[in-house]
Amino acid sequence: MSDRSLRGMRLGAQSMETESGVEPAPRQRVEYRCADGEQVFVTFSSEAEIPPVWVSKTGKEALLVDGERPVNLNEKAVRTHWDMLLERRSLPELEQILADRLTILRERRGERRSA
Repeated sequence: MSDRSLRGMRLGAQSMETESGVEPAPRQRVEYRCADGEQVFVTFSSEAEIPPVWVSKTGKEALLVDGERPVNLNEKAVRTHWDMLLERRSLPELEQILADRLTILRERRGERRSA
């Protein structure tokens, strides 16, 4: 090892820079509350837009204290894979595709179709 190694320093664990002349950005502490009374405190920039709902560490939804209740007017209905498939194909088309694919699969396996 080199004789010039820094002894007694935890390299990477501490910064060699000082905090002199560094001014932290202005912040605001916002309180949210869950339905069961759990309090959640979140720190935001003073310029940030504050969301009306926050998910706590426990996974519960917390609402902004002294804030308006969120209105979900733009909430989309959940579309399943089946719904999206029906937008592209009709039921008779899907039945025909299924029959064709089953025929191909049976031919690959060497099965004969009994009529």
